[in-house]
Parts: sequence; C-alpha cells; structure tokens
Amino acid sequence: MNKLKKIGLTALAGSLAAVSANAGEMSVSGSYNLTYSTQTGDTGTATTDHGIGIGHDRDFQVSGSGELDNGWSVAGYTLTKDDLTVSSSNIALTMGSMGTVSVGHGTGGISTGYDVQTPTAYEEIDDGGATSISANFVGSWADNNSLVYSAPAMSAGDFTINLGIEYSPEASGTSPTDGSVSSTTEYNNGYGVGVKATGMGLTVGVYGASREEDDASKKNMTAASDTFEGVWYANYSMGPVSVGYSQSYYDLGENAADAAKTAAKTPGASSGLFEAETYSIAFNVNDNFSVSYAKADDTYDDQSNTKGGTEIEDVTQDYKSIQAAYSMGGMSIKAYRTETDNVNYDSDGGSLTVTEVALGLSF
Repeated sequence: MNKLKKIGLTALAGSLAAVSANAGEMSVSGSYNLTYSTQTGDTGTATTDHGIGIGHDRDFQVSGSGELDNGWSVAGYTLTKDDLTVSSSNIALTMGSMGTVSVGHGTGGISTGYDVQTPTAYEEIDDGGATSISANFVGSWADNNSLVYSAPAMSAGDFTINLGIEYSPEASGTSPTDGSVSSTTEYNNGYGVGVKATGMGLTVGVYGASREEDDASKKNMTAASDTFEGVWYANYSMGPVSVGYSQSYYDLGENAADAAKTAAKTPGASSGLFEAETYSIAFNVNDNFSVSYAKADDTYDDQSNTKGGTEIEDVTQDYKSIQAAYSMGGMSIKAYRTETDNVNYDSDGGSLTVTEVALGLSF
C-alpha cells in the first residue's frame, strides 16, 4: 500500500517529550478489494457446496514512528477491518545494535514469517481452501499476549542470518486488554525460536515452538502434556522462476480416544499430529504479470493411546492451487482456482473447488 501522507507530530510534542523523542511521523494507507467467487463440491453440505458471490473488503492502516534521544527508535501500527475494528496492531522498540523488542495483537508472532512461505502469485495455497492448512496454526498462540525479540541481521559468508525469539506467559492466543490478564487455564509458558538464512538466491527458514500445559487443568492428562509445533522451508529463485518446499508439524499430543477416519478434525481443537508438506513453483512472465502452481498434502495422525484400541488410518487433506496476478501501479487483478480433497481430514469429506477473481486498489 502506498503512503497517503505524512503528518508531523508537532501537536504531540509534549507527549513525545515525555519519552525523550526527537522527531516523529505518521502515515495512513489503505486498500480496497473487489471479488467475484464461485464454489462447487460434494462435501455433503448444500449451503457450502455450490454458490456464487460478489464481495469486497477494505483495510486502513495508521502507522507511526519516532526517534529517541539515545538513538533508539520506536514504531507502531494499527490495521482495521471492514467494520473498523482492529485486525492487528504492533509496537516495536529498536535498540540500535541490540535488536528489536515488540508487542502486538493479531500479528502472528515470529511464525508468520515461516508457516506458509512457498512462492505463489497471489495468496497462500489454502486461501480459498475448504479449511486452513495446519501449517497456519503453528505458533499461532503468539498472536497475542507475547513478547517478541528480533536480533540484528548477521552475515555469514554470502548469507544473511536473521534470528527471532518469542515468549508468552500464558500461550493460548488470547488478547488481554490494557492492564488485564489472560484468563486461560490450559497452557502456561510458550516459547518459539525462528532462524532464517538468505543468500545466493536461496532462503531457508526453520521455526520451532512448544507450550507447557497448565498443571492445574492437564487438558491431556492421559497423554503427552506439552505441545510441539514446527516448520521449515526452502525457497530458491533463479531469474524469473522461484521454487519452494516446506514441511510443518503441529502436535497437540496423543488422543485419549479413537477418532474414526470418517470423522471431521480441526487443527487447534483436535488432538493428534497434523503434518503438512507443501511445494510450489512461480514464474514472473514480466515485471507486472506472474503465475504459480502449488500443492499441499496435510496428513492427520490420530496417535490413539487407547489400550487395546484399533490403529486408526491416517487421513490426508490435499490442496491444489493455480494462481495468476497482474499489477499496474496501485491497481491489481488477481485470480486463483483452489481444490481441496478429503475436506476436514475426513475420508468421506468429499472435495470443494473455489475460483476467485479479484480487483485490488491501494493508496
């Protein structure tokens, strides 16, 4: 989005003086998106199997930044949704060569830079999918109530290394308001670490996180208590062609009861292991037009620990997405066709195909 204008913070000089700021600025940006969408399928739900719609959304973002008299800097933003409620917000303090500390709401934490990162022309592979891919849930608890540290970029030969660390005292993803506390009783501390190396056309990222289950509740008392979530990816670009591969793991522990392969499952709610594998290829036809193809296999493993129980067969929900995008200044025309099979990790879940054409306008 393009900046609309910058406003000197003369009127806020008194407030800025309280934090020893020397200068500051604010900017406003926004975008509109108009869509034409169709969907067809055989998931067994008439209201979602077939339909046509014309929709729109709009985003407005207010950003601000300033410099402190010791050379440190502060920056923040608030992004609003269609109804002007807050979609995400963040404030970051950059401490020179010591790195950056940030706190936010709905930002996705560090994991948002690792979860679904293979190259596409328009959207992530599951945008338009019947359900979100499990990789998008990795580290999602750090959306809120967490502290994020980003180290200064480091050089290693031809590569640039970036390191990020995040911590939450109650890693449930709930968002406390000013002066309040998280009320979750499921999890205690949550930790996440991400490392990314970029150079010579190659980008490799690795992220891992764990949450400690609250001793007072023991949500999975009969199984593993703490969770593990992780993802890694590798993207390579050569001229107009980019290729990428990614694997993710989202493990909430063993399941206390057998879940039939014909039952619907939901990442973040169902126990067991979700393991996703994604690969894609994107081609820049010219500076304005690009196309891509992506495929993902997202497998659910029940991990039943029922004594004498029957092993439940794994179920794979898979995605295929063809995308194209054309941009011209502040206007863009984008499209995708995404197909999802075994919807909801259910072997009888059927398939759903969504086609979207979008006109984007930004300022």
